[in-house]
Amino acid sequence: MTDQSTNLSVFATTIGTYSIDSAELVDELEASIWMLEDGDEAGATWCEQNGYDGYTSYASLDDLPERAPAFAELKDKLDGFAASFADTLYWNLTDQRLVLDSLWVNILAPGASHSAHIHPNSVVSGTAYVSLPDDSGGIKFEDPRLDKMMAAPPVLTNAPEDSRRFLYRTPKVGDVLLWESWLRHEVMPNRSEDPRLSISFNYGLAPLP
Repeated sequence: MTDQSTNLSVFATTIGTYSIDSAELVDELEASIWMLEDGDEAGATWCEQNGYDGYTSYASLDDLPERAPAFAELKDKLDGFAASFADTLYWNLTDQRLVLDSLWVNILAPGASHSAHIHPNSVVSGTAYVSLPDDSGGIKFEDPRLDKMMAAPPVLTNAPEDSRRFLYRTPKVGDVLLWESWLRHEVMPNRSEDPRLSISFNYGLAPLP
């Protein structure tokens, strides 16, 4: 007797991978990140007070595209990536538009990591990767249904990626990853001897002008 059953996978979680596709821009971004780190005393103070091992402009600077042409060029690329990602998700943006509402740099020191978190009050988040020494840590995504699985057994070690509880990605320099802001994720430890440089961002929704 032939098995007539069918299975339907629904409620997909999408992670988009894009590329800056310009080694020159990546180099300019790296120089701009170090420029910010060198002059941002408020950011350095925040990092020290909050135990951030390295440097981030997250709490101190909100105008990166106005501070360096490389950030402005990156913003133009991110706007296109975010629009493409929204199309992938079949979002109806007839009366709304995606707006880049935060953009910040990260210098993750050797041995440092970033614990699991989400990005509240945004709809699309992501990271552009600027400098990734060998073994400097990838990113880990968590199945958003994890807290609802109750007594569900673990999955087999050879389960396909779309059936696992966690997804690990090791991006390349120039990659840009995008995901919906509610997706819980963490940065794995930087096990290299050099800092890891990236630029993170959030998009929100705004009415059409």
